[in-house]
Amino acid sequence: MHYYQFNIGDYKAATSHLSNEEDLAYRRLLDMYYDSESQIPLDTEWVARRIRVEASVIRDVLNDMFVKQESGYFHARCDDTIKQYQAMAEKNRANGKGGGRPRNNPVGIQSQPSDNPKVTLTINDKPETKKQKNTATEVATPEGVSIEVWQEFVRHRKAKKAQVTPLVIEGIAKQALKAGWTLENALKEVVVRNWQSFNADWVAGKTGQTTYSPMKGIL
Repeated sequence: MHYYQFNIGDYKAATSHLSNEEDLAYRRLLDMYYDSESQIPLDTEWVARRIRVEASVIRDVLNDMFVKQESGYFHARCDDTIKQYQAMAEKNRANGKGGGRPRNNPVGIQSQPSDNPKVTLTINDKPETKKQKNTATEVATPEGVSIEVWQEFVRHRKAKKAQVTPLVIEGIAKQALKAGWTLENALKEVVVRNWQSFNADWVAGKTGQTTYSPMKGIL
């Protein structure tokens, strides 16, 4: 795929700790992930040559912003976006073979009949105003997280005047995975410790057994 949506606010919130060179590396790694529709290869020297950034910088960014797996460096949001794109491309191919897009196809997305799995999607790119952005859809309760824990976390973030965005939750989920915790336990810990976010290094050696009571909140 050669197109993906870019949320400036979410990106700035997740990357404010990166140096200029690390920020450049991260953007190019995201482009590589989306363009290849696959995880970043484990061979960092090879990756560094392809995106023209020092290998040491690549390794730092991969360890910070991605999750290392046997198949490569994984990025949850990229993976989810690619799956949605591929599903839509498959739907467009099916619509094309059936004579065009159905009348109930969402406005702003047009089918383009093609045998190419990387068929281009036409998407409504009209810029959002800040007011529209702030009143847009709320982040849904993540899978595996109880509604009570989620609501407590959202209240906690709002009390700190901090946003709850998909990128923020993705970052916490990534750090929770590094720590061997579930996302739910990580969110509990954020509230218990009065943190704004979550970092695996902060809970090194801990098992993440924070308990929760719907009547009393997080304990």
